[in-house]
Amino acid sequence: MKHALRALTRRILPANEEGYRGPVSDHFDGRRFHNPSPIRHRPGDLLSWWRNRDSQPWQRIEHFDPPPSPAQCVDDGVCITWINHATVLVQTAGLNILTDPIFSQRASPLSWAGPRRYHPPGVAFDALPPIHVVAISHAHYDHLDRASIRRLIARFDPLFVVPLGLEACIHRFGGRRVVSRDWWQGLDLSARVRVTLTPARHWSRRGLFDRNRSLWAGFWFDTPAGPIYFAGDTGMGSHFQAIRQRLGAPRIALLPIGAYEPRWFMAPQHMNPGDAVEAHQRLGACQSVGIHFATFKLTDEGQHAPATALASARAAAGLAAEHFIVPAFGQSLHFESNATRRG
Repeated sequence: MKHALRALTRRILPANEEGYRGPVSDHFDGRRFHNPSPIRHRPGDLLSWWRNRDSQPWQRIEHFDPPPSPAQCVDDGVCITWINHATVLVQTAGLNILTDPIFSQRASPLSWAGPRRYHPPGVAFDALPPIHVVAISHAHYDHLDRASIRRLIARFDPLFVVPLGLEACIHRFGGRRVVSRDWWQGLDLSARVRVTLTPARHWSRRGLFDRNRSLWAGFWFDTPAGPIYFAGDTGMGSHFQAIRQRLGAPRIALLPIGAYEPRWFMAPQHMNPGDAVEAHQRLGACQSVGIHFATFKLTDEGQHAPATALASARAAAGLAAEHFIVPAFGQSLHFESNATRRG
């Protein structure tokens, strides 16, 4: 028992209690990060939700026949493959980028407790092409999975791009190549692809005492085939207009559509499908793809409710189905190059 408690403590206590140190900004007070428009919950709100949950049933799928594995490389155009949850493989200009990878059975610091997956990954880990870049949006366990990160490091030794404060965590997992950036800061990933971190409306915690000691973010990838925007985890907010004003309209937007009920508790930090359609419109996206659903039961909505609700919200907005897609697990979506489109 003593050894089990010691192992548990190591997993839920932050290894670096000092956290990130840097200049004060509109979203950092010198010690903790915050949203410019704060997320406010009253003491006892979490307990009230758990006491009064209207949790809809989910069905666990242990096995399924996955689609064909992704290509090893995509040089012309873009291929977007939804693997599960917020794990997306973005392939363009010879670069393979993986977002928020989770291949584990649980979104948890523990292998024996915590949210368990309800669907296998749409692409098995061993079927991944070479991964060059991994983008991590924030510290929560369903987006930053220790075991998956370690497997990626052992197999591919990719470059990790993370928001401020997360680099120490990746280094602890064994990552050697890690770059952290603030909102609106970026770097060149190759001669043809550049990434810029964007604001999101969320929060972070990994241990007992490290709430908001690391930043949360979305990612904007400038590519020869057009801009690709990965929203990460976010509630609705004015940051979508700010992104469009500063960076333009994305060709492809990867937007979360799940983990949203009950609204009185989840709305500030998680969009629902109606919010996602509004985000699509605020961004002026040519094409959106729904992510962050049907993998882990984190909130109260049904397993297939996000897809159904998105269809209703899309219809209400007069948006054609092909302009906001709900992908199947492992489905690859191919988009031609801008040159081909102009031709």
